[in-house]
Amino acid sequence: MNASDQQIAADALSVPEETIINACGDPPLPELGVIEQNWETDPIAPDAVATHAARAVESLSFADVPAGGEVALGVGSRGIANLPTIVAGVVEAVSDAGYEPFVFPAMGSHGGATGEGQRTMLNELGVTEPAIGCEIRSTMDVVEVGRTPDRDVPVVADDTAVAADAIIPINRVKPHTDFDGPVESGLSKMLVIGMGKQRGAQIAHKWAVDWSFRRMIPEITGQLLDELPIVGGVAIVEDQHDETTLIEGVPPSGFLDREEELLETAYELMPKLPFDDLVIFDRQGKEISGQGLDTNVIGRRPFSINELAPETPAIKRIFTRGLTEKTHGNAMGVGSADVVHKDVVAELDAQTSLINALTASTIRGVKLPPVVETDRAGIVAALSTIGVVDTDTVRMLRAADTMHLHQLYASPALVEAARERDDLRVVEEPSPIEFDNGQLVAPTLRE
Repeated sequence: MNASDQQIAADALSVPEETIINACGDPPLPELGVIEQNWETDPIAPDAVATHAARAVESLSFADVPAGGEVALGVGSRGIANLPTIVAGVVEAVSDAGYEPFVFPAMGSHGGATGEGQRTMLNELGVTEPAIGCEIRSTMDVVEVGRTPDRDVPVVADDTAVAADAIIPINRVKPHTDFDGPVESGLSKMLVIGMGKQRGAQIAHKWAVDWSFRRMIPEITGQLLDELPIVGGVAIVEDQHDETTLIEGVPPSGFLDREEELLETAYELMPKLPFDDLVIFDRQGKEISGQGLDTNVIGRRPFSINELAPETPAIKRIFTRGLTEKTHGNAMGVGSADVVHKDVVAELDAQTSLINALTASTIRGVKLPPVVETDRAGIVAALSTIGVVDTDTVRMLRAADTMHLHQLYASPALVEAARERDDLRVVEEPSPIEFDNGQLVAPTLRE
């Protein structure tokens, strides 16, 4: 479907602002100010990132790798800060040690489940061959390397990685959007799902329905460590500003224990919403979170089978305004919202979204919420369905996305609440919301 047809479909699905206003009685809208979360961080200096990445590699043992052997570096599709620099640092350290590194995409079914699509995703993250200093080998071919002992589940891995003399996954350790466990997003998950490409990801998600990821990932990780030449991994932890705060080489023996400790650190540093009730998100996307909107931030996990949702926050309504450019139309998790702007539909790639949902066994994740024509219609629809609303007391936030939560637009009640908290400060006093033909005028806050 071309852009013109996509826009026609979006227009056909969206409810006009006038219809929403007539149904909701044109309620007054709260003013919005700007508040900021006070975070104490200690990121790695940008000019030192490559050095830290190299040191992480130097801490690993290559004793069983033949001189001049090939080392496969797994790189994913998430929006990791300084990713090209980190990968380049790893490449340089591997080369300096006398080995031949190459990168392979370890991203499951992302990129439309094609080798070229995954190469494109790496390139758009800045991971290009000139930038990192080595070859990128991108295919969707996998080989079976074993079967799990109890359930006889096939364990598969990227064939180019399996053929290498050593494997090193490079990934950020962070809370996962679909499950809670001793290890979540990180090195182990990259081995089990990312390195398994589309077939491995689909196998894992199907079996997780009964087995659960919290049990599956540790078991299969142990099997992969036994059967493949994995010399370790490069683990990354980011702070609340999504800046690199730790890069560490993790030996095979630490993939589970050390990763569990790093996950606890990542939970402590994860940015959170300071208030709930009604939240407007300007965008969602796969580089923001695997579910578009991070379920740990919004407190909703409606698509995972056999996994409980986080207890907090308790957001009553979510209005999503659009998709990120880097998500390439993948609207996985769009069903987390209660209302979406027609721009979401205009930017949505149905095929890419459904492939992701089918692979992850979470087809409810791409269910489309009610679609509205304008921002004003979306805000009115959300406000009119949370009970009796007083513009002086309603608790409403507007954020760029679930990753960028440093500065937030906030209603007067939340601005006043922020004055009483040491972890918040008021940046701008509330003023009336401005619209241009029903669309928000105030820019997205990305700080």
